[in-house]
This record gives sequence, structure tokens and C-alpha cells, in this order.
Amino acid sequence: MTVLPDDGFSLAADFPDTSHEQWQRLVAGVLRKAGKDVPDTAAEEALSTALEDGLTTRPLYTSDSGATAAGHPGFAPFTRGGRPEGGVLSGWDVRQRHDRPDPTRTNEAVLTDLENGVTSLWLSVGECGVPVPEIATALDGVLLDLAPVVLDAGDAFGPAAAELLRLYEKRGIESASGNLGADPLGHAARTGVYDGVPERTAEAVALARRVRDSHPALRTLTVDALPYHEAGASPAQELGCSLSTGVALLRALNDAGFPVEDACAQLEFRYAATADQFLTIAKFRAARRLWARVAEASGAPAAGAQRQHAVTSSVMMTRRDPWVNMLRTTVASLAAGVGGADAVTVLPFDHALGLPDDFARRIARNTSTILVEESHVGRVIDPAGGSWYVERLTDELAHAAWEWFQEIERAGGQLAALRGGLVSERIDAVWRARGASLARRREPVTGVSEFPLLSEAPVERDPAPSRPSGGLPRVRRDEAFEGLRSRSDAHLAATGARPRVFLAALGPASAHTARASFAANLFQAGGVEPVHDPVTVDASSAARAFTASGAEIACICSSDALYAEQAAPVAEALKAAGARRVYLAGRPGEWRESCERAGVDEFVVAGGDAVAVLTLALDRIGVA
Repeated sequence: MTVLPDDGFSLAADFPDTSHEQWQRLVAGVLRKAGKDVPDTAAEEALSTALEDGLTTRPLYTSDSGATAAGHPGFAPFTRGGRPEGGVLSGWDVRQRHDRPDPTRTNEAVLTDLENGVTSLWLSVGECGVPVPEIATALDGVLLDLAPVVLDAGDAFGPAAAELLRLYEKRGIESASGNLGADPLGHAARTGVYDGVPERTAEAVALARRVRDSHPALRTLTVDALPYHEAGASPAQELGCSLSTGVALLRALNDAGFPVEDACAQLEFRYAATADQFLTIAKFRAARRLWARVAEASGAPAAGAQRQHAVTSSVMMTRRDPWVNMLRTTVASLAAGVGGADAVTVLPFDHALGLPDDFARRIARNTSTILVEESHVGRVIDPAGGSWYVERLTDELAHAAWEWFQEIERAGGQLAALRGGLVSERIDAVWRARGASLARRREPVTGVSEFPLLSEAPVERDPAPSRPSGGLPRVRRDEAFEGLRSRSDAHLAATGARPRVFLAALGPASAHTARASFAANLFQAGGVEPVHDPVTVDASSAARAFTASGAEIACICSSDALYAEQAAPVAEALKAAGARRVYLAGRPGEWRESCERAGVDEFVVAGGDAVAVLTLALDRIGVA
């Protein structure tokens, strides 16, 4: 038997110690070779990435990164989880959403979901879902003592809750669980109707008092942060708005006689999970820490274990190439589970197109099932805990969200901040900045702004019920490019062909392939079909090929060396052949002036405003 030495075995024993300064020096050397002359001390800054909310992702994190101690799972500040056992026994609650107004078809879908891994139901009721009197039909055959029901009834939460409670009584359910879905402030944020919010809040409090003793495991109120996320809010804004909403409801419950502990037990918080994996993990961890601080300040630190419902982001879902949404929701649900969410709803990949079909719902529920049952993600308590990067990101996000929360409170609270326009103005500013990043493809959207497929068959779905509107807007990452693609579709329907761009690819493939691929990808993102066959070698052949292509605009693609020799005469020939606009792919060099004199209208480059380029291109082609 081999006996290890008393001091163990160190893998680094034969290597000299290294320092942070040595790492900085080596990185700076690599940057200099890449053409970036930076001092050693600026190496980290040069490789850092700016995020929203003033956060920065750095290239290296160490034990000296300065994050606050996260504590232990199940204990204040609950950063590492609301329960000491984590998800060891069952993973997270797999919660499927149902929006179809037809109660019979909803019932069929509900029973199928429950038979195949779903553990709770999120039921849209009222104007946007199943009619309130038909709740019993939609839940026919559901074992309500085993399957929690979460209602989403908007302003009709009172009648919907009464109908569900009658159903519990009729079936002899003595202690139901789930959530009755009262969310007066969230509904006001969606609709812009702020009058009557105090009265609806009082109605929700009265409902909580009614069910507190008869159904102690049934929560009454939802703190829904989705209206803010879906309007384009940053993670810190989403957290700060949810915190202010939670505080408003906590005060209302406490004023009505609920002890702080009981009031906290009436609330469930709903957040969006995105494909930004680490930021999502940090958001759910920071949310628990922030609410724990509120509970501590309210005199009940042990009651600060926030109940969390994660929903994969609708902002990130695309209408074009919707199959990629499966990848986005997989990463988002993984991040939500790793971040410690208690319940996770994976929106079907066709969510942006209307009501999901059976296959889409199956993929949605199986996404969580695979993560929980096969990957066993839920069996590890706070798997990201201890990562210096995640701990620092959690800490910085919590501080940014707390500052925003304090600003809202100084403005008079969430209702006053909504009514006065503070929330909408700040969120709009964030979304405008993000929109610029999306337009420049610095935040790429696969299948839309990057690698679009013009020949893809459209995915058709039944239309979804109209959702409440009039307040904060609903945005999507794909909206600018979707508008361009819709113009192209209309042109195709009217003329039988898509708008085209001729790619004048000069020289051998080794010279033009990279820029021709870039240009093809760029123009297809706007629904413009690239044509570059045959490859041109001189001005006269370029003019002939352009005429044969049927295109009305052209883009010259090649190397800088060939641009200096051939770009100007080719551009002149293309203009003479009738090109309404001539582009050149690449950053201009010394040959810029000669190209512009010859007819090059615009240089298209990585990081340029793709939406502006494509909008003008469609305009020049005459696409309505």
C-alpha cells in the first residue's frame, strides 16, 4: 500500500511562484505583438469588457478580487441558496406556462405536461388566457394536491383566485400550494394604468388574509420583474424594480397586521433568465442577497429566503431561425438552475411566433428534465459559489441594484417612479444604448444579424392572445433586423424575387473569401440576397457580371493590395453599368480618395452600423 507523505502532494511543488505583475507583463507583451502598445499595468484594462450597469468583466480574477463573503446555503444572506439542502432531493420545480384560451385544448396540454416531467403549472387566465369560469375545465384530471398552480390573471386576479379556491374546496384540497398571482404594480407597469393600484393592493392583501390559515403553503402575491426586463431593463434595473415592488407589498401586508415573517412568505419573485450565463447566475444570487438585506432591515433576517421563479427571456427569442432559441433557452435554464432558482419556466422555442405546438412544449419541458434528471445540475448546492469571477460579479451587481432601488425609494417608491416616468426613462436609455450595440452587431443574434438563412421556411403558429399593453413597451433583440427582413419578404411576395447585391469578388479566393463572406452575411441580415458568380477579375468583367446578376447595388470584396490596384476602376465600371450604390468591404486605406472619386459610396466594416447600412440599401433598391 502506498502511503502519501504527511504534507500531501502539491502539483505546483516543482514550479516557481508567480506574481500578478508577471502575468501583466506577459499579457502586455502579447498585446504589443498584436499592435496594441500598452504599459504592463494597463494589460487588464485593455482586455476588460464593459457591461451594463457600470459593471466590467476582467480577464483575471483572484482571491484578492474583493468580493463579499457569500455565507452558507440556507442561511442569511442566502446568496448561496434559500435552502440548506439546495436541490439535492428534487432539483428545481419544472413549471410550464399555458396561454391557450381554449380550456379543453389547454387541459390536454396540461395533462400531457404533467405526465412527462412538469411539476407545476403557470396558467394564464382571463383576457389573455383561459376564461375564469373555465378554470375547472382546464384543470380537469389534475391532481391539485400534487401539482401546484400559479395564476397569471392580471387585473382579474380576484375572480380567478376565487374560482381556483372554489375548485380546491370542491375537490377537498385542504392545503394547496402555488401562487394566486396578485401583482398590482406589475400589471400597472404593463398597462400604464396607475389609478386604483392602492385599492387593488388592498384587495390582494385581503386575499392573502383569507388563505393564510386555510392554505398556508399557498402564496398570494407575485413580484414580477418581467415587465421591466421585457422593456429592455438592465439586470440591476430589473433587480432594483423588483426590490422596490417587494418592499411596497411588504409594507402593505405589515400594515394589515401580517408579521414580517408571514408577509415574506406570501411573496414569490419572478425574474428573467438569459443566455448570458454568468450574468444570470449572478443576478439570481444577488437577488437573494438583496432581499435578505430588506428582511434584515425589517427585523426578520431569518425570513429573507427569497422564493424565485425563473423564466427564460422573451427578449432574446427570435422569430427568424427560431430553432436557435432552443440553444438560448438551454443556456438560460442552466444558468437559472445554477443560480439557485426554485422554479424554472422554459419558454417554447416558438414563443415569439404565437401559441406553441406539442413539439415545442415537449422540448421546453425536456430542457429542464435533462438538466435535472440526467445532468444532475440541481444536485449541487451553488455550483458557481467560490468562483472569484461569479462572487465579484454578484457583489457588483448587488451594489448597482441597491443604488437603483434607493433612487426609486427616494422618488416615492415604485408606483411614484412608474407614474412620474423615472423607470421608463432610465430603462429606455439603457435599451437605446443596447440597441446601438445590436445594430452594430457587437451583440450578435445568431440566425438574425449573424448567419441568417434567407431560404428558411417560415414557421407558422396559431396567434397568441393579445397581452396587456399601454405601459412599458415590449422589446426584442431582433426587432430592427426583423423590420428589414419583413421588407424583403414583402418585396419577394410582390415581385417574385428578393432584393439583390452583387459581390464583386476580385482576384483569387485567398484574396476575397474573407471579405466576401463578411459582406454576404451582412446583406443577408437585411434580407438582401448576395450574388457573386462568376468571380470578377477586372473592371469589364465586373460590369458584365453585375448586369447579369439582376442586382441594383454592388459590393467590392478583396484584399487591400488588390483594392489599391483594381477597386477604383471596378467601382467606376459598376457605376457605369447602373449600380445605384457601390460598397467596399473593409476599412479604407491610402486608396480611399481614388475609390470615392470612382464611385464607392460607402465602406462597410465590422462594427459598423449594419441597420443603417441595410436600411439605406433597401431604400436605394426601392424596397417599400
